[in-house]
Amino acid sequence: MPKTNTALAKMKAGKPAFGYAVGSGSPIVTEILAHCGIDFLLLDNQHGSFGTDGTILCLMAAAAGTATPMIRPARNDYTMIGRVLDEGALGIVVPMVENAADARAAADACRFPPRGRRSWGYGRAASYGDDYTGWIGDELFVAVQIESAEAAGRAEEILATPGIDGCWIGPADLALSLGIHPSKARGDERHEQALQQVLTACRNTGKIPGLACQSAEEAARRAAQGFQFLTAGGDGGFLRQGALAGLKQLGLA
Repeated sequence: MPKTNTALAKMKAGKPAFGYAVGSGSPIVTEILAHCGIDFLLLDNQHGSFGTDGTILCLMAAAAGTATPMIRPARNDYTMIGRVLDEGALGIVVPMVENAADARAAADACRFPPRGRRSWGYGRAASYGDDYTGWIGDELFVAVQIESAEAAGRAEEILATPGIDGCWIGPADLALSLGIHPSKARGDERHEQALQQVLTACRNTGKIPGLACQSAEEAARRAAQGFQFLTAGGDGGFLRQGALAGLKQLGLA
């Protein structure tokens, strides 16, 4: 039986899908978050504390939950992308895509021929069943990260690339490329204009607009603006926020 990517289905229906980022590399944390009711988890292989075995264990931990397992590989690399797909990721977020050529390379790495150039063969993804290769091309969500002023300016040509389903804007790197410290990006007109530029490009190309948000409040606000693929914080931040709240209640902060 084909596995439905429920997060992708929501976005195709015009609704927002919300996710949590996982940077700890912890299968236990991944399992807890996979069962909490969030739409998807994004395992961060670029900035998170993941090794190869940790990625596999976290995908296994997520398998019994309801959240769609997605991965951000360390870079736009054919082999890296193929490996995490072989282990069962149902979504890929490819970092630092600057132009249409970068987007084409990402798309090609994600889908089997004739739609792409993904190598035939897979590891843990075999747990999805013998029909995996028949449906993964339609159920896989492929997003590129637009995280520079240059990429924002080329957003329409990037997103028009066949095989790219949407984007996930990296607001911090985007801010730095605009000469803005990430801590001061919120509300900066230059930053907001770049976000709107990408949002408009998504509308013009029929692709899904996404954004990395630091909180549920921010994610809800951006969803109302039209973004659909939204992370609403991550495990490290949740742990720290809970610990600091406890300190306040204990009179230690």
